[in-house]
Amino acid sequence: MNRPPALLATMHFVSLKLRLCFATVLVVLLSGCATPANKAPVEDRKPAKSAGQPASAPASAADLSAGGAQPADASKVLPGAENAGKPGYYTVKPGDTMIRIGLDNGQNWRDVVRWNGIENPNLIEVGQVLRVVPPNVDPAAVASRGVVVPKLDARPLDTKPTASAAAASAAPAPASGAAAPAASAAPAASPPVAGAREADDDVTWAWPSLGAVATGFEEGRHKGLAIIGKAGDPVLAAADGRVVYAGSGLRGYGNLVIVKHNNTYLTAYAHNQALMVREDQAVRRGQKIAEMGASDAERVQLHFEIRRLGKPIDPAKLLPVR
Repeated sequence: MNRPPALLATMHFVSLKLRLCFATVLVVLLSGCATPANKAPVEDRKPAKSAGQPASAPASAADLSAGGAQPADASKVLPGAENAGKPGYYTVKPGDTMIRIGLDNGQNWRDVVRWNGIENPNLIEVGQVLRVVPPNVDPAAVASRGVVVPKLDARPLDTKPTASAAAASAAPAPASGAAAPAASAAPAASPPVAGAREADDDVTWAWPSLGAVATGFEEGRHKGLAIIGKAGDPVLAAADGRVVYAGSGLRGYGNLVIVKHNNTYLTAYAHNQALMVREDQAVRRGQKIAEMGASDAERVQLHFEIRRLGKPIDPAKLLPVR
């Protein structure tokens, strides 16, 4: 079919124009993709954290176990700062929890919370200064007593419990929620005096387990005795007292029971598989308070400590010969 020359010229012109437009669009697109100023924004999903501070949620107030004391704002005046270094006061260190502070100072951690008017025991700050003796006690008088291991008499230790103690040991533990017996010799949960007294050294001790001692006390390295046994073996109270802690809130101790015997002595029973007592419960020497286990430990064992004014001492020097 023959087309008129004018039509052919027009079609050729349109074709050239379309090619030029296509080339122009292609150049613009390629230039836009190569322009750094048009890069898409990148979202950084890494959690922000300040130097030296992990980006993690604060520890749960229910167990006071994770995280411990939090770093304080350098410009903030911390509670109790005016008492730093004074006898009867404790300066919070990184990783501290109220449970550990109570154990290391020979006090019920709940008493320390109350003495310092702390509303949330999980919110303590590094550098905060806490009173660790009751308000009605002179801290200087407590400090003058010192932390010393009591001298034992030369006579053999009596390994047999008295008739009253044996009867108390044989009696069943109070049911959960039951009140402690009125005639109990155990001290109150919040004793009126915090300093060591001569009479406090007169404690009748008993072994907390029948198992063999695998590791002994070593100053600065091992705070107590490691007593081995089988899972479920009974763990017994080493002396009359009152439970000031029962739980798993102290890292490295697993399921733990802490018993306060008087104003001077605490005992700690760690790595249990089950706890048989509750906080503020009065217990008697020889009473079953837990079952041996391997919580937070590499083997089944009982880690047993005796602390005098919060300082670990060698339990073998106080326990009867067996």
